[in-house]
Formats: sequence, structure tokens, C-alpha cells
Amino acid sequence: LGQTFKVTSQEATKLSLAFSRPPVASAEDCRKLSEDVQNAILAVATVYYWLPKGQGTTLRKMVRDATTEVVEGMIQLTETILSAPLESLSQEQLISTGGVWEACEQVSNLPRDNQAAVASALAACLGVVKDALEEMEHALVEGQDPYSDIMEDEELGFRGNRDTYWSEADRKLLSSCMGLMKASKACLKKVLGVVKAYGKADSPEQIAQLDDLADIANEISPSVDELALSMYPPMNQLAVRLNAAKLASVLKKVLEITKTSHVCPPSEEGWVQFLTGAVDHNMNKIKNFTQGQL
Repeated sequence: LGQTFKVTSQEATKLSLAFSRPPVASAEDCRKLSEDVQNAILAVATVYYWLPKGQGTTLRKMVRDATTEVVEGMIQLTETILSAPLESLSQEQLISTGGVWEACEQVSNLPRDNQAAVASALAACLGVVKDALEEMEHALVEGQDPYSDIMEDEELGFRGNRDTYWSEADRKLLSSCMGLMKASKACLKKVLGVVKAYGKADSPEQIAQLDDLADIANEISPSVDELALSMYPPMNQLAVRLNAAKLASVLKKVLEITKTSHVCPPSEEGWVQFLTGAVDHNMNKIKNFTQGQL
């Protein structure tokens, strides 16, 4: 794969240089250039298809994404050259050529097996969840009005709209929702740690277990986002309860799959149990606070 990406990068350079200044390339040169570009792209696609599915769907998806980026980059470069007059090297052509180089260089950062691919996917999920949590913590610290950073409307004057504030009952509910969001961050952090420490991609069973973990963990950040969005005023407590229940269910599934997989030796079972308890504890409080909404 590294070799095919390297050849594609070189072909992009040759193609770009050939159309960087007059005179226009001969029909024969154009045909040769086109053939070389096409062969390079076909080689990239072929090598991707050679990657056995049994090596892991998470790894395969990352390789597919990198391959797609190279192919799309080359399409964009070709279209840019076709649409630009041949007077001098255009800014668009320079950007498109650089885009192909960048896409081709990505191969050096690709994970080498499914364990590395799943660790990379979990780290990306953790980053998104951390951001969502920080944003919500910031909104709560801002005080009674989470929209205080938005400019006031000059015509309407001061915003006295109660829809931009949390009530006392809202704030009690918010505290347990934050507990659930913190449990999501802790869960991803711990799972990432055990995947790095104990994850293996030596057998079909281990590879499949890692894929199962990545698939369910991928549901955490969208669920955290949905819960966070529903927490802003005017708060619909029933919607918050439903989103919290969905997140709690995803977290418990992640913990369950972790516990039964090879990444969780007996020495790690303690935190799995602790986080399962934390999810239940916060979810029960959310249910109690919203009981009157049912």
C-alpha cells in the first residue's frame, strides 16, 4: 500500500508539472500521462481490495478512507487541470497537487493491525466526548444564562426570556446528566487503556472482539451529543430522560462487551463494575427527578 501511494504521489507531480506552463503537451504525452495516472490509481484500489476482511473491519475502514481520499484527490487535480487555461500554474492546481501529496503521505500513519485501528478509533471518540463535556461544564459555570456569550439584539434590547435560563429543578437534573457524561469519558478512557495494554489481533476471535468494541463505542459520542443538546434551556425533561436512557444503555453495552472480551483480564474487572454502578446510579437519579413528567 505504501508503495502504491508513493507512485500515485509521483504521478500527481508529473501530471501537474506537465500542465504548469505552455507549450501544451502532445497528444502522445497526454495519453502516456493519463495511462500512468490510471495505472497508479488502479494499483491503489487493488491493494486495498487485497486486504482480507478477516484482518478486521475497523482496520479495513481506515484503509478504505485513506484510499478514497487519494482517489478523490487525483480526480480533483485532473478536473482542475482540465478547467484551467494553460498560462501559468494556478493556485487551485497547486492546492490540488498538495492535496494528493497529503493524502498519499497518510499511509505512514495508518494502523498496522486491528488492535492499533481500534485504539485509534477509541481515542477519536474520547476526544469528541471530552469536548462535549467541557462545553457543558463551561455553560454551567457561566451561571444562570448559558447564552450569555451571545450578543444582545439591539432592537429587542435586554433578553428577559425565561427560555434562556435553567430552573432549580432543571439544575438538579443537570447534575446527574453531567455524572452520566463524566462516566462516558471515564469509560472510553479505561477501554482505550485496556485495548492498548491487552488488545491482540492474532486470532479471528480477538479481531472480531475488537471490532465489536469499536462498533459499540462509536455510539457513545453521538449519544453524548444528543443528551448535551437536550440539556440546554428551555429544557424538556422527558427528552432529557430519554436521551440519558439511550446513553446509559450504550455505556452498559460497552462495559459488558469489554468484560467478556480478551482485553479485560480479572485484574481489570473492578473498574468495569464500578463504572456500571456509576451509570446505574446516575440513571436512577434522572428517573427519580423526571418521574412527574411521565
